[in-house]
Amino acid sequence: MVNHQTIGDRDTYLDDHGTHLGDRETHVDDHGTHLDDRAVRLSPEDLAALQENLREQRLFRQEQLRQIAAAPRAEELLRRRSAGQAEVHVKLAASARMVLADVEAALRRIAEGSYGSCHLCRRPVDRERLMIVPQARYCAPCQQARYRRTGEAGR
Repeated sequence: MVNHQTIGDRDTYLDDHGTHLGDRETHVDDHGTHLDDRAVRLSPEDLAALQENLREQRLFRQEQLRQIAAAPRAEELLRRRSAGQAEVHVKLAASARMVLADVEAALRRIAEGSYGSCHLCRRPVDRERLMIVPQARYCAPCQQARYRRTGEAGR
């Protein structure tokens, strides 16, 4: 879990052990609106582009899994290829299934209206991060905390 505190003009992020994860400056306009929040939020055009990107990724992964499934079974691969090549084939299929599940989860979040919110701290995930990894579930500070805790690169 990541704890978020605003102290003065800085947002401070701590993990559940109190380890400092980082700071981010906050700026407030004359109306009390956090300008960083506005810069982080996705425009309708951004959301449409990300949704299209996710749909394309889904089609790619589905086709990739079809091709892998059409390939000879693992037992046959072992007879025809080295064990290392068969292992790569199995891991490629597992990775494609994992990414497909992440993409489908992101599309569900878009449909439900929760896309772009961090699963841990509930703050917006930076627009730039979503443009690079549209299936991202966590903001950068929370992702870093998860990685340090679990060693999982994650999304």
